[in-house]
Amino acid sequence: MKPTVGPGFPSNAKILRGAVTGGVINGLINGAIQWYLLRGHASIPLTVDAITNDQETVLGAAVPLAVTLAMILTVITYLTLKAPKRTLFPDVLWLTVKHGVFAFGLVVAGAVVWQRTMGTVAVSLATAVLVLMVIAGLVAGVVNYMTLHESRIRVTAESIVKTS
Repeated sequence: MKPTVGPGFPSNAKILRGAVTGGVINGLINGAIQWYLLRGHASIPLTVDAITNDQETVLGAAVPLAVTLAMILTVITYLTLKAPKRTLFPDVLWLTVKHGVFAFGLVVAGAVVWQRTMGTVAVSLATAVLVLMVIAGLVAGVVNYMTLHESRIRVTAESIVKTS
């Protein structure tokens, strides 16, 4: 049976609008933070051709940003969900870990592919901040959407009949 939308259940369109709005806001906030943190650099490499290095890179900064943002926003989104929802432990705990690993994997894989195909490219501070804004916005939007879909308890027509 197809899930029904009852009182307190956000529709898919509402969830998507909220995720996009949250992603844009988070991108702007994290862009401002990154601008402050990187303000002393004239140019910053996106990646460098070494796994360990002492040089700050844009995609190197994006990894902890994406992972922590994914994990924090998973918990915050769950706690602010007003609809009937799954239990925090163990359901949302594992969801938090899953989102952190997912963000880590995507950003690291993207950085490796970028380095392999494009090599070391230095960018301006504005471009570096823009890249980090986009990554933060995408992570925030996707995590918000995924958390809402996976945290809420779906009501089906059968469960309504059984409880009536």
